[in-house]
Amino acid sequence: MSQSIQFSTPSRTPHSLHLPQSQFHRPISSFSFRQFPLTSTVKYTSIRASSSPSPSPDLDSNSSQVLLSPNGTGAVKAEERSVVAAAVSTDTAGIDVDTVTEAELKENGFRSTRRTKLICTIGPATCGFEQLEALAEGGMNVARLNMCHGTRDWHRGVIRSVRRLNEEKGFAVAIMMDTEGSEIHMGDFGGESSAKTEDGEIWTFTVRAFDSSRPERTISVSYDGFAEDVRVGDELLVDGGMVRFEVIEKIGPDVKCLCTDPGLLLPRANLTFWRDGSLVRERNAMLPTISSKDWLDIDFGIAEGVDFIAVSFVKSAEVINHLKSYLAARSCGGDIGVIAKIESIDSLTNLEEIIRASDGAMVARGDLGAQIPLEQVPAAQQRIVQVCRALNKPVIVASQLLESMIEYPTPTRAEVADVSEAVRQRSDALMLSGESAMGQFPDKALTVLRSVSLRIERWWREEKRYESTPLQAIGSTFSDRISEEICNSAAKMANNLGVDAVFVYTKSGHMASLVSRCRPDCPIFAFTNTTSVRRRLNLQWGLIPFRLSFSDDMESNLNKTFSLLKSRGMIKSGDLVIAVSDMLQSIQVMNVP
Repeated sequence: MSQSIQFSTPSRTPHSLHLPQSQFHRPISSFSFRQFPLTSTVKYTSIRASSSPSPSPDLDSNSSQVLLSPNGTGAVKAEERSVVAAAVSTDTAGIDVDTVTEAELKENGFRSTRRTKLICTIGPATCGFEQLEALAEGGMNVARLNMCHGTRDWHRGVIRSVRRLNEEKGFAVAIMMDTEGSEIHMGDFGGESSAKTEDGEIWTFTVRAFDSSRPERTISVSYDGFAEDVRVGDELLVDGGMVRFEVIEKIGPDVKCLCTDPGLLLPRANLTFWRDGSLVRERNAMLPTISSKDWLDIDFGIAEGVDFIAVSFVKSAEVINHLKSYLAARSCGGDIGVIAKIESIDSLTNLEEIIRASDGAMVARGDLGAQIPLEQVPAAQQRIVQVCRALNKPVIVASQLLESMIEYPTPTRAEVADVSEAVRQRSDALMLSGESAMGQFPDKALTVLRSVSLRIERWWREEKRYESTPLQAIGSTFSDRISEEICNSAAKMANNLGVDAVFVYTKSGHMASLVSRCRPDCPIFAFTNTTSVRRRLNLQWGLIPFRLSFSDDMESNLNKTFSLLKSRGMIKSGDLVIAVSDMLQSIQVMNVP
């Protein structure tokens, strides 16, 4: 039994209503037309409700037609006489499925799938093909490359390893490139991966460049005016306060500092300095958001086809718009997403306009905590997550989630509580930084994120904590508002009816994101015909992205999808699903035949 509502926009004014008779759409009623100016040409919108029996008569279990999946060995039988067989008889008939998700669905069913996405920063500890494969099998959805570290040749090797992993192993891991930004940074340590500080030690911060070996306890600084701007008595924070120094003396280009809070110094760490309890930000505010090095890195990312570019220390929406225009002109179709990193006072001041302009946001709590009082960081995080959710932009919670696991195999209970809160806030993704890039236990850190996410999500479902606050309307056109209402209704119906999954057929990914925004209780199967869109959807909450060749004929798409997924054991007859589409703006409720 299937029930459907469709919204369509015919190209000419109909004089009478003609509804096609089919196994999925047998009309029982129709509603009156109302005229809407959707484009420069006047068009009409029709609304149709229909009900029909299950589409079983045209499916013959003895058919010999076989559909093969390019990344799996499963075969699918279909009725040769049906529309489906004609549509999928070519070698584009397969479906690309993430192998980890496929295994979870087969073993534990729909409710086993994780909704919160996981991002791993790739570094020396995880750059090998085997290590990347282990992370993908452990649940990594996005691989992050931090352009503060490593050469472009090194990053190119990682990108190609991830692409090879996707092609050979059936994953859909997306790649995010993170720019360095123009804030003040420390330099490298002459080949050393880190440096340990002790309480009371004297360290020298200098703008000098060293041709020979670096003197002991000496750190170069990226900002030429550093020695002129700091004053004796200022407090210097490294990496958001992980290590603290007090400025005790200035000697030409050198600044002598006393270590007051010891810790681990990492190459290219961010530096901020405070005076009389306030952040000194005048010089930082004058630095460009995207440096000359960043533009070279961005060109590199375009050439290598990364999926996302995360922009550090975004101050306003203007820089996001500028970068997106540049990407549209330089990249194929401008299909690289721009993620705004919220990590400064300026970012918070202009938060809503920045998020509106971007394709997503990252709560970079480490650097943010160096610019606002520590006790304000949790409230800032919650506000950023809420604004992103309201504006339908994916949001990443990052920095120091499991910081202790850089050195230890088990996290602190406080870190687990922190991760749980980010999941409870329904953020789209969680990100590991040093834990996966240089930590001793990257696989275990990822396992902790995955297990905690699954447990909190299951608790949320068991408590029936559905979203009660209505989301604000964001559609700018009537057609957009139709899509928005369809997705809102689909999510509400999914919760009320207890459906097993929502199927979304989308070419651009927008309608899948609208369903994800509603945070339904069931998983969302997002079917798209573009590999790059499939990878980008892997950042958003609850979406299980598939690549599938499909048409505007929903009957054909559904028959084809059911056959392919049933053959692989991912769904079974009797499962209840809701299907929505951005081609026909339709919604259907049905049992898998």
